[in-house]
Amino acid sequence: MSDVESVAAAERVDEPSGPSGGRHAAKRAKAAKPRSLAADAWRDLRRNWVFWVSAALVLVIVVIAVFPGLFVDNDGKDCALSRQYGRPEGGAIFGFNFQGCDIYARAIYGAQPSILVGVGATLISAVIGAFFGMTSGYFGGWVDAVLSRMVDIVLAIPLLLAAIVFAKGLNPTREGTGIGTVVIVLGVLNWTTAARVMRSSVIAAKSQDFVAAARMLGAGPGRIMFRHILPNSVAPFIVVLTILLGINIATEAALSFLGVGLNPNQVSWGGDISHAAIRVQEAATPLVVPSAFLALTVLSFIMLGDAVRDAFDPRLR
Repeated sequence: MSDVESVAAAERVDEPSGPSGGRHAAKRAKAAKPRSLAADAWRDLRRNWVFWVSAALVLVIVVIAVFPGLFVDNDGKDCALSRQYGRPEGGAIFGFNFQGCDIYARAIYGAQPSILVGVGATLISAVIGAFFGMTSGYFGGWVDAVLSRMVDIVLAIPLLLAAIVFAKGLNPTREGTGIGTVVIVLGVLNWTTAARVMRSSVIAAKSQDFVAAARMLGAGPGRIMFRHILPNSVAPFIVVLTILLGINIATEAALSFLGVGLNPNQVSWGGDISHAAIRVQEAATPLVVPSAFLALTVLSFIMLGDAVRDAFDPRLR
């Protein structure tokens, strides 16, 4: 018997027989199998308390926005001047504002338009950013030069100032705008960071061997981009969108605070903060409560995005 056969026979003797041996072999094969980037990221996220805290807060905020009736009995529009700056009573755990409206109810119902604006604007930014980033990164050359300069031009425009101009331009005859207008304005203006991240990811992915193999097999640019490059470039892109969602919520509140965001008849955190700020010396609670809800929401999305970004960044391993 040769040396190789002797070693193989010894290994077969050492290998436990029966179902137990099969289970051990399966475990060893599973342990030897290399983990993907997503598996490594999930392993890191499970050990990160920031991820769990921020994810729990985001889940609570989304539930509040989708099912506000679970947390309060009225929609915050039931106001009576006889209750002006009234103390907490019944379900009004934070009392009443200068118009006699339930502060807690308005804070709960203010989550819905903020989440709608944040999600809608982020989706628009995702579509625009993915198009510019993938096209620029994959084709390169003069296409990359032209699209990159377009990104630089939009990036040079101050976001808040441009949002005010566009919002007022779309609704010049009345104070405030609808949710759809704010979504479009923020989505069209706030996609540049997502485009840059996607471009970098595509440039890194298109130099990999699997892209060269797909090209040699006759795959066209569309198939290569959407079937091979995009799945391997989407992780950092999603992380940026998570952070961008929080930024869009904060920007919407700033626009509503300045009177060019949501319609004054719409319950919103920015509008309530604006109305309470000029009367803060009379009562601080109407200002503090919506500000706390807004800050907690924005912080939760940004913390979630940071945690996911750290988990997907190989340089931090």
